Amino acid sequence: MVTRFSTGPISRACLSSDRKARNSRLCGCIQTVANQSLSGSDQRKASRFFSNPQRAHDTWMSQSASDDAFWERYKVFAARSEMSCRGY
Repeated sequence: MVTRFSTGPISRACLSSDRKARNSRLCGCIQTVANQSLSGSDQRKASRFFSNPQRAHDTWMSQSASDDAFWERYKVFAARSEMSCRGY
């Protein structure tokens, strides 16, 4: 479980989202995991998914090698976030 919370593009997007479960601890936890799992450019790309979920779908369905590589990193990040930030 994450005990230090971070700020960055993911946490800002999370806090700006319309999701009911959002709060500063949860969003900070997700950002901490992002800092451990994703590059800065990956974080900026992933942060756009909060305001435009269609972008996530388009990235997932993309045929480009760079999007495929990003999606593999993103899946690892998402799984780590779910495991580490549960309960916030």
